[in-house]
Amino acid sequence: MIMKNLIKITFVTVMVLCINSCADDLLDNSGVSGSSQPTQFLTSAQLEEAASTNLGIPAAFVGGIYAQMIQVESGGTTNHDDFGQKGYDIFGDMLSGDMALSVSTYGWYRSDITEFQAPLDYTFSRNRMVWRYYYRIVRSANTVIQNLGGNDAVPENDANKFAMGQAKAMRAHSYFYLAQYFQKEYVASEPILPLYKEPINTNLPKSTAAEVYELMESDLVDAISLLDGFNRTAKNEVNQDIAKALLAYVLGAKGGRDTEVATLTQQVIDAGGYSMLTSGEVATNCFCDVNTSSWMWGIDITENNGLDLISWWGQIDAFSYSYAWAGDYKAIDKSLFDAIPANDARKGQFLNNPASGRYLQPLFKFFASNTIGGASQVVTADYVYMRIEEIYLLNAEANAKSGNDFAARTSLKAVLANRIPDVSYVDALSGQALQNEIYLQTRIELWGEGKSYLAMKRNKATTVRGTNHLSFVGVPIPYNDERMQFEIPLDEIQNNPFIGDQNN
Repeated sequence: MIMKNLIKITFVTVMVLCINSCADDLLDNSGVSGSSQPTQFLTSAQLEEAASTNLGIPAAFVGGIYAQMIQVESGGTTNHDDFGQKGYDIFGDMLSGDMALSVSTYGWYRSDITEFQAPLDYTFSRNRMVWRYYYRIVRSANTVIQNLGGNDAVPENDANKFAMGQAKAMRAHSYFYLAQYFQKEYVASEPILPLYKEPINTNLPKSTAAEVYELMESDLVDAISLLDGFNRTAKNEVNQDIAKALLAYVLGAKGGRDTEVATLTQQVIDAGGYSMLTSGEVATNCFCDVNTSSWMWGIDITENNGLDLISWWGQIDAFSYSYAWAGDYKAIDKSLFDAIPANDARKGQFLNNPASGRYLQPLFKFFASNTIGGASQVVTADYVYMRIEEIYLLNAEANAKSGNDFAARTSLKAVLANRIPDVSYVDALSGQALQNEIYLQTRIELWGEGKSYLAMKRNKATTVRGTNHLSFVGVPIPYNDERMQFEIPLDEIQNNPFIGDQNN
């Protein structure tokens, strides 16, 4: 793959590291493990070269890991749904049922995802895409960690310390998504994933969920410490707030740690670095600018990134040159839309015209231009990974689950005060009713942002698709159903003798 798509991120001035001299070395386009390694990883030779320049290892890390999050074909295919982290956000949104494929002309997502063929058959390529993408980031992070002294090292140099913190956070981030997508629910003793802590070229057997979560937690605790004092130059980088939020997600998914989740999220809120969108901004913001004050983590996309139709915007946004414009319409689930009150500013994010062929598309939430179909094929609209609103909602959820209804209501009302005229109804909610309301508001607030699947699993929810889906309408599907997670892919089974035919 041409490296301009992988490395040229204009928010990083150090992006020139190894791009011209060793671009091809950064990619290993073989398979998954053992003799067919996880791909697209930073090599030791690259890092040694980086360390010998004034750019240093942090530059190699930013260029080699964060850029992979937007890399086309990073899942090892030429599919038009293979474009990094936001591609798998779409997978989750569709599996959860909150994102409906309401019109399908070109077929993307229809059989493999919305009809659950991939989760039910490990030979389907979407299983491999998810597996390959996250393990290649694990491999890159492991290489950085190794070259900074190994898992137990604490670098003396601040730049290297901050790089170590970011590498550990990104390793945890990848294992978190692997655990979410490849395990039905947290069962401590269940073997789920090979756990690579070093960039080795040998196969490993599955580690238990307890071991995988232990590494995630350890990595993020370390990252929080290592990133103390880190002032990032752009929002693509993981800082201490993001590391705390990721740890909150990990503990929330594991369950039984709600007080800690509440504490971590409250620390992020109290840090005061971000402000929620106002009611007036909800349907006018475009969700396309990394400089938006509510965005905690995101990537500034520029022409140099070379993104076009094969991108998140190319799949979701009707105001881009996109499938969402041309005939593969993504819309909010009809039942979820109906649950949004008429006086809620977020209802205006979706086209509420049943006679329109674009009924319930997010025309007023995501818009990269002012023209349906877009004025250009080049994508320059940014990617959002995390907003402060989700931290308030996760805080509310954790407090409600731990029995602190007052704190839960406070955080929920803080979000809703920017969305509806009267939030007083929240004061009457407690217990399970309060938890249910927080879950509903999470689905509404974060629609299309890749968080519905995670919330569904945390809340052990049963999904029921509304009438604007093309399949399985009205069928109750619980969070731990076989159709709700991917299978370890065929080539990993073939190449890793420790796994063999012991698929999920």
